[in-house]
Amino acid sequence: MTLEQQIITIALCAIGTLITRFLPFIIFSNKRKTPAFVQYLGKALPPAIFGMLVVYCLKGVSVFQGSHGLPELLAIILTVALHLWQRKTLLSIVAGTIAYMLLIQYVF
Repeated sequence: MTLEQQIITIALCAIGTLITRFLPFIIFSNKRKTPAFVQYLGKALPPAIFGMLVVYCLKGVSVFQGSHGLPELLAIILTVALHLWQRKTLLSIVAGTIAYMLLIQYVF
């Protein structure tokens, strides 16, 4: 790719990012009520996305080989318990990730 093509590509990516960031604020301004469907999506999509991420992360786990999925199970239990106790998403995710990494490196 030439330098000119690289500049055009970066500019188009920046414009596309700006449009997707600001367009919802322009469309759903304080003057108009947010449609019920959009409010529903705002409530339904986050748990669905987290569920999809869990399934994606666990798709390669085999209970018949290696560590039998124990590091994954222990990290999930820690993440869920910490989230139910503290209700802090970032803390739960970081602690579960660190626990999983430590388990696979030093225990299993």
